[in-house]
Amino acid sequence: MTTAHEHEVHHDAAEHHRAAAHHFEAAAKHQLLAAEADDKDDVVTTAHHAYIAYGHQLQAVHHAEKAAIEDEEVDHDDVDNH
Repeated sequence: MTTAHEHEVHHDAAEHHRAAAHHFEAAAKHQLLAAEADDKDDVVTTAHHAYIAYGHQLQAVHHAEKAAIEDEEVDHDDVDNH
């Protein structure tokens, strides 16, 4: 049975998973825009979109790690309490 605390932690982890997905999606969009600019030899636009993509990637990984840590803490608490 899930406790209220465990439910809240899993809910928080789910929010981090959603945020990670949002940032991965945004990173992919900007990578594609960078590729289009590269095809046109537009180095300024390529660099701009690559930089934005990189920022989204960092945010995505951060949220994915936070989600994993939240879920892991609950899993360890469950093992420790039995």
